[in-house]
Amino acid sequence: MRVTPAGLSPRRRILLGVTALLGVAALLTVLGPFVASDLLGQRRDVPAADRPGPVLLVPGYGGGTAGLSVLADRLRATGRKATVVELPGTGTDDLAGQARVLDGYVTRELRAGAPSVDVVGYSAGGVVVRFWVQAYDGPRKARRVVTLGSPHHGAELAGTGSLLVPDACPAACQQLAPGSRFLAGLRSPVPVPPLWLSLWTVDDRTVTPPESARLDGAVNVPIQSVCPGRQVSHSELPTDPVVTAMVVAALGTGALAADVPGCEVRPGGA
Repeated sequence: MRVTPAGLSPRRRILLGVTALLGVAALLTVLGPFVASDLLGQRRDVPAADRPGPVLLVPGYGGGTAGLSVLADRLRATGRKATVVELPGTGTDDLAGQARVLDGYVTRELRAGAPSVDVVGYSAGGVVVRFWVQAYDGPRKARRVVTLGSPHHGAELAGTGSLLVPDACPAACQQLAPGSRFLAGLRSPVPVPPLWLSLWTVDDRTVTPPESARLDGAVNVPIQSVCPGRQVSHSELPTDPVVTAMVVAALGTGALAADVPGCEVRPGGA
């Protein structure tokens, strides 16, 4: 015999209603982020390769923006919109928190109508970008990523600091120590899309060993493989004309090529 809701006692009807509500709540717990993103217009396809959006530039450890401002100006000269991310505090706090700040910038650009973003991470900023791609659906938001001298496998200086003077080694310093739990949690190889280019200099005395910038899944280019004998320090990566030319080319619509015109040896890197 079929019993309709109208034939149930008030107590049974209440229990049935509560059960139904709990079922809906459980379903929304699973589907909530997807439903919400659809309602907000944030469900996105993989970014189109031929539609470059604005460029966001993420500073390194300490949060200094002077060098990246030079690179941003170079990008603006080509007609691109370029914004240097302002990190809170001293830029030495938790790298996951820095990625959350980056996502705020990304969200504003996408809500303003950008088809996608390109992201440049300098030094520790490249590690922040990796975490952002992994944690914030970067493959559907970012078209291309360039990292400059980034310690993807950690930096010896951070390792020494976290071991010998832990009280003077802030959260980001400890996370950048080789073998840290944070670095171990990053995906390798990196997800593609986006397309990745990692540039570094063999003259790096800040991120050591310089090969720590090598990133599985990316196009990996030490500057001296393109310009043999050219001296570029870690701090010069965002401002060196050859490096900036390579970044501009990488953020275009063609292949991620390493060659740039006018490559010459520049002695006496600072």
